[in-house]
Amino acid sequence: MSTHTSAIGAVLSVLAILIGGAGPVLADHKPAASIPTAALIQPADFAATLNASAAPRPLILQVGFRKAYAQAHIPGSEYVGAAGEEDGVKALQQRVAKLSKDSAIVIYCGCCPWTKCPNIAAAYDALQDMGFKNVKVIYFADDFETNWVDQGFPTAKGS
Repeated sequence: MSTHTSAIGAVLSVLAILIGGAGPVLADHKPAASIPTAALIQPADFAATLNASAAPRPLILQVGFRKAYAQAHIPGSEYVGAAGEEDGVKALQQRVAKLSKDSAIVIYCGCCPWTKCPNIAAAYDALQDMGFKNVKVIYFADDFETNWVDQGFPTAKGS
């Protein structure tokens, strides 16, 4: 075996480990843009609803990455897992399994720009597939830090 062939084999082995080590990722990711506009809520509008004490609060679920949730998240939100991975979708499904299909649910990620988010469309689709009718998605054009934290909206830290 030549040195060149050995080097290629080593690179392929490393790539296989890296890809496999990330956990099973859903093969057919839809872009966040596939979420209907009617399901989107702007960060400022959602922050205003959090301050309105008269309205009942929806279930707020963060469907991104744990590290991001631990650094800063919407108060009262729950971390369910990265919905771009099978385990995250399963955790989301388990969390909402006993809820009424009319329950108000708000999901968000904010890990990266909207156009690159690997989690939000998968979470939205999973909830739609389960028959939930009142799902809203917070639209973070840039990311959670820029469109929520830097705007001075309420945050909590820790997991």
